[in-house]
Amino acid sequence: MIKTKYKRILLKISGEALLGGREYGIQPEYVLSLASQIKEVYDLGVQIAIVVGAGNIFRGLPATKHGMDRVTADYMGMVATVLNALALRWGLEAKHVSARVMTALEMKAVAEPYYHLRAVRHMEKGRVIILGGGSGLPYMTTDTPAVLRALELKCEVLLKATNVDGVYDKDPEEFKDAKKFENISFLDVLNNKNIKVMDSSATSLCMDNKLPIIVFNLTKIGNIKRVVMGEHIGTVVK
Repeated sequence: MIKTKYKRILLKISGEALLGGREYGIQPEYVLSLASQIKEVYDLGVQIAIVVGAGNIFRGLPATKHGMDRVTADYMGMVATVLNALALRWGLEAKHVSARVMTALEMKAVAEPYYHLRAVRHMEKGRVIILGGGSGLPYMTTDTPAVLRALELKCEVLLKATNVDGVYDKDPEEFKDAKKFENISFLDVLNNKNIKVMDSSATSLCMDNKLPIIVFNLTKIGNIKRVVMGEHIGTVVK
């Protein structure tokens, strides 16, 4: 068995990773491509938990700007994460990876209720767990539930897969002189409003519990495996 740097990880994926070339929804080809990347890590014997967002389907906070109440909007976003989780499970099973969807919101017809000891047991038995429904509570992005799950499941690291290759001092899409950080502290992230990693509550929770975050580019095939093997790509936040 090849030795990896991490044995148990939480992978945080945005809903946009499932878009493909679409403006909205789920592109099956991209789901299968993502599943292939995850399989590379699975085949190394790494235990994997995944939290997926819902930006490709519905975002709660923007909806409130058009008059929708925050609680309703957030619950709609949580339900949308379950749609993505089911799609990702399909992709993994198509690649012969055993996977389970667990949700903070009870949907027994399509997924198991989340219980951390059962989730750990699934991972120990070689199953990827995909965690939908956020925390089951409104007024949170999927960042904070991702950190909570990583801590509950005793993951060694939180891997935040994005469409950029790390953390910058300002938006690299707007500013050509944006500087990329190889390493950055949690305090520096919290003290600089221009630096975007996770929301402040999620970042603080990681800092308090010494859970490192690695931010990297998901669109470059093979990057998940590179991170797990210990290759320094993206930005390490600790």
